[in-house]
Amino acid sequence: MSGLVRTAHRVIQSCVKTSGFKGAIISRTQAPVKRDFTRGIWHMTCSKRMDSTSAASNLLANHSKTCSCGCGKAIHTKGERELVEFLTEEIVAERKAQKLKSLPAEVEGFKVQGDGAEVVLTKEGKDETIKITFNVNHTVDSEEFDDVQPEKQEFSEMRSKPQFEVDIVRGDSTLGFTCSFLQDPPSTNAEEYNDIFGIDEVTLYKGDWSDKVYAVAGDVLDGYLYDLLMNLLEEKGISNEFVQKLSDFSTSYEHTAYINLLEGISKFTIGKQ
Repeated sequence: MSGLVRTAHRVIQSCVKTSGFKGAIISRTQAPVKRDFTRGIWHMTCSKRMDSTSAASNLLANHSKTCSCGCGKAIHTKGERELVEFLTEEIVAERKAQKLKSLPAEVEGFKVQGDGAEVVLTKEGKDETIKITFNVNHTVDSEEFDDVQPEKQEFSEMRSKPQFEVDIVRGDSTLGFTCSFLQDPPSTNAEEYNDIFGIDEVTLYKGDWSDKVYAVAGDVLDGYLYDLLMNLLEEKGISNEFVQKLSDFSTSYEHTAYINLLEGISKFTIGKQ
């Protein structure tokens, strides 16, 4: 529905509005999300399988003489051994749950560049560059299961819905948007155009951004102006469909980062870094 002017009422954002956002990605959830379901199947199928034949025991046996202090022990304490046993099983479960074994180099024509938790998507046009920046830290939450007992579900669906910046750069001028996913699900009314994301903040500046740059919150914009800016984003490719695919990519990217963290903690605990 590109170019369609949406209903003139303003979308009231339920997410946190953050002034001075440029230069530092701040997620809508400031504190780590409590996990109602384990990300793997450890607590459902693996908690009673820590025996000498498990992959964890084999891992510890393989490193029985690799202690970094030279004491000849694989792990110094009982707590360290239990942690490595858990992590070994958890990593196997998480890799089994991965939907993408390798991350794509492009998302809908945007080139992907990842640096730790931060991701930058870039598309070069004839006279402008569109850059989308987001950070996957603290962006995941488990989807609720309807009429399904948790013990009957192997995996809970973890979705990453990060706050993201859209910068439209022309020469030394940048029109910048801070956007985030709407918390309320879209209406099923076919007569309404329902966005899955909204504008938190709009700014325009030359050169590099600084705290002196003026920005206005999306929920105080004129309703018609807000709709026109949403139309502009859609024309630049930032549509509902694209943002859904951004969430898909962010979910896979965050999951890969999570597995890498588990593996890093395991290697750190063993002493093999």
